[in-house]
Amino acid sequence: MVSSTAVEKKSELNPRTTAYEFAGPVGAALIIVTIPLTTYLLYFGCSQRNGCPPSLASIKNPEILDTLQRLEFWKGLWDTEAALMYLAWYAFCVVAWLVLPGDWIEGTLMRNGKKMKYKINAFSTFLLTMGVTAGVILRFGPESFTFIYDKWIGFVTASFVMSVVQSIYCYTSSFFGDKLLALGGNSGNFIYDFYIGRELNPTIGSFDLKSFNELRPGLILWALVDISMACEQYVRRGGTLTDSMILVLGFHLWYVADAVYNEPAIFTIMDITTDGFGYMLAVGDLLWVPFTYSLQARYLAYEHVELGGVGTAVVVLVTFTGYWIFRSANGEKNDFRNGRNPKNLTYMNTKRGTKLLTSGWWGRSRHPNYFGDWLMALSWSLATGFNTPITYFYPVYFFVLLVHRQLRDDEMCEVKYGDDWKMYKKLVPYRIIPYVY
Repeated sequence: MVSSTAVEKKSELNPRTTAYEFAGPVGAALIIVTIPLTTYLLYFGCSQRNGCPPSLASIKNPEILDTLQRLEFWKGLWDTEAALMYLAWYAFCVVAWLVLPGDWIEGTLMRNGKKMKYKINAFSTFLLTMGVTAGVILRFGPESFTFIYDKWIGFVTASFVMSVVQSIYCYTSSFFGDKLLALGGNSGNFIYDFYIGRELNPTIGSFDLKSFNELRPGLILWALVDISMACEQYVRRGGTLTDSMILVLGFHLWYVADAVYNEPAIFTIMDITTDGFGYMLAVGDLLWVPFTYSLQARYLAYEHVELGGVGTAVVVLVTFTGYWIFRSANGEKNDFRNGRNPKNLTYMNTKRGTKLLTSGWWGRSRHPNYFGDWLMALSWSLATGFNTPITYFYPVYFFVLLVHRQLRDDEMCEVKYGDDWKMYKKLVPYRIIPYVY
């Protein structure tokens, strides 16, 4: 029998969520539906067969409604072979996490007075994956790696099913044992808590599901998807790649490699420290990242855009500028959090005893890293040219996401720092883009 004292302590540690985000349960329900729907629509609305976007005449074609009413269409979203391949890929990532060497580091201090320990070997997993992939392509030819392009919908469905299964497991298991819940995911409303994530750090032994999914199965799969798209273009063109495909492939591989190489940096971001692991992060990590972030590469697999020298130079300049801002801003923040200040940046002391940077990149805006990240996203779309607006979906979506994250962060900081945050906003008035927003 559980004592009343133990129940009181648990309720103090895991208080009820009293404020909703994402427009509450109704907004959460809409997002639960629209994320997979958008992923499918980006395929059917931007493909060689249907056009990118489809013509107005084809959209009004009565055959579309007739197709949607056929059971065969819905059955066609499932591909057993693709599902088994995806399951094997996920298992490979788990085994790589288990057997590849890596340091164990501590995360931030949680409100229960403990620190999670995380195994750092995402970069080793990425290198192993790239090595195996290169070996397959060299041994069997580029045509052997076009199967992701060929089985696109099957892989989308498989990753979606994996996301839902994990979301259900994490939500159900959060009610058993002495679990630390996310402050924002304990509202008591099933739809909202299922979406936002009820348990802060779902684990199986020492295996942390949230940090594992953040960088491995979805992010590295994004790189594999891009390679498959490049192989498809290479085969179609008889042994050559366009300059646009080389740029997109190079930028994406670089972005993924940089993220997994800097794995320790993720343990201070909101996803890890604040959000629970539920549908929002599961479907975002496993479905959204690999199959929407690769939209430009999939478009270029069949639409062979040539940029030329000037176009290539512009795209490279934009992405390198974005990377410079993103990486140098994060470097300043990480140095400062670890007690180093090599640039002698100025800062503001708060009543909590913590410090807020007021110079360098963090003196120009409160989220300069977001601006750099967005510039890189824009450059990926610029590489596809201007024949269709669909390939610019990602930078538009990403800007909305970053603004939303900034608003969430500002709200939490206002609660955390009180009047000090108001003073800080006067010192650093711009939110993301200096002198603009």
